[in-house]
Order: sequence, then C-alpha cells, then structure tokens
Amino acid sequence: MAVAKKPAVAKPKAKTAAPKTAPSKLKGDGLSINTSVDRGAREKVAEALTKAVADSYTLYVKTLGVHWNVQGGNFYGLHKLTDEQYNELHQAADEIAERIRALGKLVPTGGETFRALTVIDNEAPHGTTPQMIKQLVLDNETVARRMSEFAELAEEAGDLFTHDMLVARIGVHEQNAWMLRSSLGE
Repeated sequence: MAVAKKPAVAKPKAKTAAPKTAPSKLKGDGLSINTSVDRGAREKVAEALTKAVADSYTLYVKTLGVHWNVQGGNFYGLHKLTDEQYNELHQAADEIAERIRALGKLVPTGGETFRALTVIDNEAPHGTTPQMIKQLVLDNETVARRMSEFAELAEEAGDLFTHDMLVARIGVHEQNAWMLRSSLGE
C-alpha cells in the first residue's frame, strides 16, 4: 500500500518594507465610469487631487499640533482659530478624497505616501507660538498656490466640478493665512 505524501506547505515570505515613494500610477477601482470628464483627463485630475488630499491632510495634522501646543497671552483666540481651521481641513480632505473616488481612482493613504505627495513639512520641532503661527501662514499660502495650479489643470481637462472645488479651497487657504497673520499683530 502506497503512503500518500503530505502536500508541501509554502513557507511564508519575509515582509519587506513599503517603498518610500508614492506610486507612479494611481490604481483604479475597476468600475466603468462615463461622465463629462474623459478617461485621460480623469487620470490627470485624480493625480493632482492625490497631492491636494495629501497637502490638506498634512496641514490638518500640523494645524492640530499647533492647536494643542499654542500658549501665551492670545492662547484662547489662537486655540479657537486653529480649532476652526483644523476641523475645516479635515472636512476638506474628506471631500477631496471623495472626488478622487468619483473619478474612479483609489485614494492614497498612509503617512509615507502623504509625505511623498505633500509640499508641507510636518516634521519640524515645536517652536514658540509666533513661530508656529508664521509657519502655518506660509503653509496655507503654499497650499493656496498649489491648489491654483491644480484648478487650472482641472479647467483645462474640462472637469468643472473639481475646478470649482479647488478654487473654493484657494479662498479658504488665503483666508486662513490672513487670519493667522493678523493674529500675530505684525
């Protein structure tokens, strides 16, 4: 009588670290889409929006950190102002992410991916309250300029919804920068 051999068991592969760079091409969700924005344009707009969501989320986290660590004579006002701003940024990141999904692409996630996509540096050490506020001013101005670039791309692609959403984001970031700058009294 022949003895049956046990099937070979595959050895688990060692886990490798995730790459430190953002994926070169966005993954789609596999669903067929037929909207006013053609496929090639959707790819370009969604790629820009992945950077916009990374900028918004990173600025959200940075603003939240300032909110937690602000101190001094104007504590209460700055604490409330940054509270309003980080809550608005959280909502904006969600809306941008949902637009990426509406364009048929998957939204990037994770700190390493966002760090590769954003123009915001969120690794700076704590500073004084004026230093942190000045940095948020610069960051909001930077994001406003980048949203302007993305809005132009969306308009050229014929994606009017994304264009309008990004134009609104420009106004929010410019207002945030103004309010923060004004709080410094300089």
